[in-house]
Amino acid sequence: MATISINHDACIRCKKCVRICPSVLFQLDKNHQITVDSESCISCGHCVAVCPTSAITHSDFPENHIHAFSRNQLPTPEQVDLLIRSRRSNRAFSSREIPMEDLQQIIEAGHRAPTATNAQGVKMVLVTAPEVMAEISRITIQEFNNAADWLMTPLLKPLLKRIMPDNYHYVPVFRRLRDELRRGNDGILRNAKAVLFFYTDSKSRFGCQDSNLAYQNASLMAESLGIAQFYTGFVCSASELDHRNKFQKLLGIKGTIHAGMAMGMPSFLFERYIDRKDLDLKIIASQK
Repeated sequence: MATISINHDACIRCKKCVRICPSVLFQLDKNHQITVDSESCISCGHCVAVCPTSAITHSDFPENHIHAFSRNQLPTPEQVDLLIRSRRSNRAFSSREIPMEDLQQIIEAGHRAPTATNAQGVKMVLVTAPEVMAEISRITIQEFNNAADWLMTPLLKPLLKRIMPDNYHYVPVFRRLRDELRRGNDGILRNAKAVLFFYTDSKSRFGCQDSNLAYQNASLMAESLGIAQFYTGFVCSASELDHRNKFQKLLGIKGTIHAGMAMGMPSFLFERYIDRKDLDLKIIASQK
């Protein structure tokens, strides 16, 4: 269990810790001193990060884990907006290798993402071995075509087509991916130089949400570094069909894969961004 102490000589009773703590551990007592009960602490670090006088000592955050910064160093809203607008899924990879220091920055960005109850249960596996990526694509296409075979079973097709008509739109896509792979064209990972998967223990309550928050962080970092990347939706969907855990065995992991990104150095970069469809937004505001 974490331990938290307050240096009352340094504390200025600003009550920022009281207001920011998600577990409501801090209180202002009748003597106008801040008190803390750390029993239910989730070690989010908000209290340490917000205290203007460094009056809070937390056992999970020694001094070398706390870093001051100037908000003037942050990108402007306009810069962040442009990064978001310009980010695209780029599958046009060149033959150049991705610098390892860039991959490490991308991984660190994913690791910095928020998680439910600060569980920090997201794990990652980075694959750069071409033979392993080729096997990932092969298993993905195999799982899809096994599903397509089931959908096309003569006895089941009339019933299934009424129950799940949208699934039949993908059957020709799966067949085309299979045929292209036989010709040596990988339509899954598109000759990526690296793929990063985000996974959690299978019993993780918010594993999917946490992993996709981590992916989004990593994706934006990749964009800022000029690295082409796309979401591995086909692989993630195939892993849900993979009841024999072939992906996990191949990658040497235990758990559920929730998100992933294939990466490579771009053959070219986009120089324009395009507006999206009009947002379907509903606003519920007070009538006062």
